[in-house]
Amino acid sequence: MDDSAPGPAGTLRGRWHDSLVAARGSAHGPDPRPYADNLLARWAEPQRRYHTTAHLTAVLDRVDTLAGHAADPDAVRLAAWFHDAVYRPDRSENEERSAVLAERALPEAGVPDDVTAEVARLVRLTVTHDPVDGDTNGEVLCDADLAILAAAPKEYAAYAAQVRDEYGFVPDDAFREGRAAVLRQLLGLPRLFRTPHGIAQWEPRARQNLLTELELLTRSV
Repeated sequence: MDDSAPGPAGTLRGRWHDSLVAARGSAHGPDPRPYADNLLARWAEPQRRYHTTAHLTAVLDRVDTLAGHAADPDAVRLAAWFHDAVYRPDRSENEERSAVLAERALPEAGVPDDVTAEVARLVRLTVTHDPVDGDTNGEVLCDADLAILAAAPKEYAAYAAQVRDEYGFVPDDAFREGRAAVLRQLLGLPRLFRTPHGIAQWEPRARQNLLTELELLTRSV
């Protein structure tokens, strides 16, 4: 994965630099580059198939799309960088460990305590993707993270296959059962998305994708 691939705001390293400087309110402070290098190395770990720098880039792009809805879009962008920074598919505490990483790294990088606390809160929110009404930062991060559910069918199928690859250590029957339970839980939610853009643009296709995947899983032998 090319961690310098261009995006709407330049390279990933450039996007990290811009978000970090904006969050700390000054270009003065510790060099942002070592922090970017550390995070990008994490996002490129070999156990990842979906939760890669491609996913990070996609989430950052979606945050940019939804930024006008957020109270603090720069905090949301930093949370996007950290939300899967620690990722082991065989463990359940990834979000907590990612939040702790943010709490350790961001003050060292010159980010104020209140922004650091907000970033860590947002990272922990990705456990449930269930922000309270009015939590506009949380709504933007969660919608950006779940936007893959509304992808075109071919892209969604590739995402589903990558998720299966990440859980390659799980036997097929157990994976189908567990994945089907996740899909049913998502389909049972009143809304998958919380921002006006997400509700209008992503909700219908996401539900169709989830229904299609569930049908394929439950049809498998």
